Amino acid sequence: MKIITKNKKAFFDYQILEKFEAGILLLGQEVKSVKSGRISLAACFVVIKKEEAFLIGCHIPAYQPKNTPKDYNPERTRKLLLKKSEIKSLIGKTKQKGLTLIPLSVYTKAGKIKVEIGLAKGKKKADKRQAIKKRETDREIRRVLKSK
Repeated sequence: MKIITKNKKAFFDYQILEKFEAGILLLGQEVKSVKSGRISLAACFVVIKKEEAFLIGCHIPAYQPKNTPKDYNPERTRKLLLKKSEIKSLIGKTKQKGLTLIPLSVYTKAGKIKVEIGLAKGKKKADKRQAIKKRETDREIRRVLKSK
């Protein structure tokens, strides 16, 4: 399993409650582009419509810009491949107040490109400050231990 990209901002902005693995429906040139690491999950989210999951806002640039079709859209909506039972459980969970689906990482598994999505709850500002404070103290401790 080779991790292609991670959504670092998601772990800072959200508390991840549950994780799911999904396949992603891509065009041929998008597969090449993703495998070369050219994918951005920055402003991405997952929506469920008519018992199907879609990845919205994911930016995958063209693999070879000069050979790209004129109508290619790098931020088009891409379908996620999940089991029906997983989709039904996600529908019920996302109806709850404050829960959303966000992509956490993109990786390859047995030659296939997979997306790890997380059921997440937004953090409050105080929780974010606490995370920053904890990170700084851990960094300080590591620096002191390293110098001894």
